[in-house]
Amino acid sequence: MTRDEAVAVLTAHNQLHVLEGFDQLTATQQEGLLDQIAAIDWDMLAIAGKKQEDSKGEITPLESLTLDEIAAREEEFKAAGLAAIRDHKIGAVLLAGGMGTRLGSDRPKGELNVGLTRELYIFECLINNLMDVVREAGTSIPLYIMTSEKNDADTRAFFAEHDYFGYASEDVKFFIQDMAAAVDYDGKLLMEAPGRLATSPNGNGGWFSSLARAGLLDDVHARGVEWLNIFAVDNVLQKIADPTFFGATLLHGVDCGSKVVRKANPEEKVGVMCCEDGHPSIVEYYELSDEMANARDAKGNLVYGAGVILNYLFAVSRLEKIMNEKMPVHVVEKKIPYITSEGTLVKPEEPNGYKFELLAVDMVRLMEQCLPYEVVREHEFAPIKNLHGVDSLDTARELLQQNGVAL
Repeated sequence: MTRDEAVAVLTAHNQLHVLEGFDQLTATQQEGLLDQIAAIDWDMLAIAGKKQEDSKGEITPLESLTLDEIAAREEEFKAAGLAAIRDHKIGAVLLAGGMGTRLGSDRPKGELNVGLTRELYIFECLINNLMDVVREAGTSIPLYIMTSEKNDADTRAFFAEHDYFGYASEDVKFFIQDMAAAVDYDGKLLMEAPGRLATSPNGNGGWFSSLARAGLLDDVHARGVEWLNIFAVDNVLQKIADPTFFGATLLHGVDCGSKVVRKANPEEKVGVMCCEDGHPSIVEYYELSDEMANARDAKGNLVYGAGVILNYLFAVSRLEKIMNEKMPVHVVEKKIPYITSEGTLVKPEEPNGYKFELLAVDMVRLMEQCLPYEVVREHEFAPIKNLHGVDSLDTARELLQQNGVAL
């Protein structure tokens, strides 16, 4: 984008303040700012501050593959999954764009040490879990790691410094998550530094388009990968490229699989698998009526009790079909550091604007079918959201030890 083009587009959107001080920037800063302006999704910014319509369709239950059903066919599922893994049909995608801010760190979240008597990092736990499958299958599994602009260099350096925790470096590819500009309550673009728009990662739902823009679909196709298992950075117990989960998904002939845990109680704050107008969907806990949240089946189980843990299998062919479809944008109020027109840095103590996110749960809604696959919470769900309390470093350590991991 040229300066004149930037002037035209910014003027059209009443955002010309972005170019104040442009002539005082270095050539590199000018080029970077013009690139940022060219990448702005103006349709996304236009919804800031507007009431978002609830477009929910008819919500009905979606039956999960239960623990008992999985146990009855475990050998069959596992054999099918291992065969496909050995045929190089699966790749893993680690969503690691976040920072450890809520954990008291200004480093990438995956660098958190969960060990007590030794160093054991979140990243290391996840690699160890994936290595279990690599050893069992006797073959490589490509690992694509999504970082963000803010943690990419640190994440790459951390993996290199620790020799990829024993994983084959040629099977690890990094890519940067797309960023979204932030605005104040008046819809004005905020600047985080001279010549630099205030931006944030565009949510975990942008992972596939980010991977594609980074050119890594070529690697996916070259390897013959037909399925991608995406997973969050903060669940240290999860199984990745799980052969039994993979096999069950394949044998059920669906284009998506989702690991779920049975909700601990009706009030637990997790999204649950369901159907929306006959298609797979995920309804957030706050979107369930009290009647739906407390409804139970003949066995006494919650009807809407399959809580998602952000561990999904997606068919690459389906992902490519939906890649250019418009996903819902979620607008969230945040505390956004910014510089004033005089160049003073402000770190607000209260929310002062909007950030924009795409969510992976919305990708499930674009699938034809999805298999909810139940796992044992105590064996596969140890998220680290906080230092203490619920879903914390403390609870994750306890669960790791219960599962035989030496800390």
